[in-house]
Amino acid sequence: MRNFIHKGLMKLYADDAAKGVPPDTVDKLRKMLAFLDDMEDPEELRALPSWKVHSLTGDRKGSWSLSVTANCRLTFRIDATEREICDMNLEDYH
Repeated sequence: MRNFIHKGLMKLYADDAAKGVPPDTVDKLRKMLAFLDDMEDPEELRALPSWKVHSLTGDRKGSWSLSVTANCRLTFRIDATEREICDMNLEDYH
């Protein structure tokens, strides 16, 4: 994974340090990051209905979204050439 937009996510992924990440999201984000790190094919995301996985449209076309909490989403792109997750962000949609 590369290009973390949200610095707290980068620390959680790289150092398992939860500083900068909302406390009520840490466990779920750890699971999501581990899944994404092990993922071989983007279609694997579709097997996770509880995360409300969907690809974004419009000016966000090419990005994916996973539901962390009611308003909080983990968003990212998949670089098909490099086979890597990039531009990962934790954002409030509402």
